[in-house]
Amino acid sequence: MTNVNFVTQLHSNTKRDYLKRVTEYDKAECAAIAKKFGQDYWDGDRRYGYGGYRYDGRWLSVAEAMVKYYGLKPGDKILDVGCGKGYLLYEFTRVIPQIQVCGIDISQYGIEHAKEEIKPFLQVGNATDLPYADQSFDLVISLTTLHNLYNYDLYKALQEIERVGKNHKYVLVESYRNEQERVNLLYWQLTCETFYTPQEWEWFFQQAGYSGDYEYIYFE
Repeated sequence: MTNVNFVTQLHSNTKRDYLKRVTEYDKAECAAIAKKFGQDYWDGDRRYGYGGYRYDGRWLSVAEAMVKYYGLKPGDKILDVGCGKGYLLYEFTRVIPQIQVCGIDISQYGIEHAKEEIKPFLQVGNATDLPYADQSFDLVISLTTLHNLYNYDLYKALQEIERVGKNHKYVLVESYRNEQERVNLLYWQLTCETFYTPQEWEWFFQQAGYSGDYEYIYFE
């Protein structure tokens, strides 16, 4: 397992008003709505999630970095667990037009409103039971998805990612290194069921038999 950085810079560029999430809105109500992963979460008011998640090309640099780091080539297969609207997968097809992509997400709304070019390769499903054969993919990725699972389902999801990946695996998860980052994460998050310190995450990876790479994002 290697700690890599593909998304940290993109995450750091986003400005967040942590206090507004808990002083101006009913945080519990907002979280309950967000956890439906419907229109409000993706394209509703910012208090419920993304506040309008539209394609803007921001994921292209991430796809380029991953292609280079993992040495991906035409014909390779990529799976995104928790693909949302599929924007990152679309960027992979821009970097390597002959790459094969698959995506799975629990959100029916996210899949229905995915990038048209790759919508045929996406499906609704659960990270704990991936509908793919063993070692089907050259790269399996999962970005800011595993935190939505309770610890027992997180364990299953990591095992599933390990099972279907024959070469490279990468997960991006929320973490904290001090109390300020922990409080900021608690204020900001809407759908988190599990989040840990880096040391706890690494222990969890080992317990689940996950051998892939990982990246942490922090709420500074």
